[in-house]
Amino acid sequence: MFSRLRSDIQCILDRDPAARSTWEVLTCYPGLHALVLHRRAHWFWNHGFKWLGRFTSQLGRWFTGIEIHPGAMIAERVFIDHGMGIVIGETAEIGEGCTIYQGVTLGGTSLYKGVKRHPTLGRNVVVSAGAKVLGGFTVGDGAKIGSNAVVIKPVPPGATAVGIPARIIQAEDGVRREQVANQMGFSAYGITENDDPLSQAMKGLIDNASSQEHQIALLWAAIEKLSHSKAGTDCVPDNAALCKTFDADKLTQLVGK
Repeated sequence: MFSRLRSDIQCILDRDPAARSTWEVLTCYPGLHALVLHRRAHWFWNHGFKWLGRFTSQLGRWFTGIEIHPGAMIAERVFIDHGMGIVIGETAEIGEGCTIYQGVTLGGTSLYKGVKRHPTLGRNVVVSAGAKVLGGFTVGDGAKIGSNAVVIKPVPPGATAVGIPARIIQAEDGVRREQVANQMGFSAYGITENDDPLSQAMKGLIDNASSQEHQIALLWAAIEKLSHSKAGTDCVPDNAALCKTFDADKLTQLVGK
């Protein structure tokens, strides 16, 4: 019991730069308190004391703002940061080394009792603030769920899920990931500014359209040269639409860069 508590405290010290001491973590971190109470509730639940397990879970909810069903299975070194508003369902499973931020829901989409209704998180998964992971599927080892994402399908190991509904970004190459891990040690909130696939696709289309605009301008210049147009005239007055140009910079600012 005490060795597991020490392990939980150490994982908070490793991942939260705001944590200054073991005493501060032990007394001021509601995520740690919620996990300690959940373990007692889970023991009651598994040994047939269902009501007592639910009541202990309710006490944890009152004291911490974190609701964990006593039937949920949570491994060691799980870090619940801030924690307010987290809901973890009965058949949820959370692997070792996971990090869960405030406002997360590990919920179910089925009303049938006795079936796997809630998600399974693999090892070292990061679920960012406000994310909703709904259903009895698996989020693979090392995956990341972006803030406010709504995940309704499995996430491959090492991938990142962002958006509503969540879109999957495959894992980067191993070398780049290793470099980032060495620099940061831990990816807080599980997402970077370049992780939105829709934004990346839009930027690619903008770059392509800008390149085509340049090519079309070169073609018009060649046509004008061949047709011996008047000197100093860059476009035909009767065809004002031909003078319009594609403003790539403006569209890039709209989708964010």
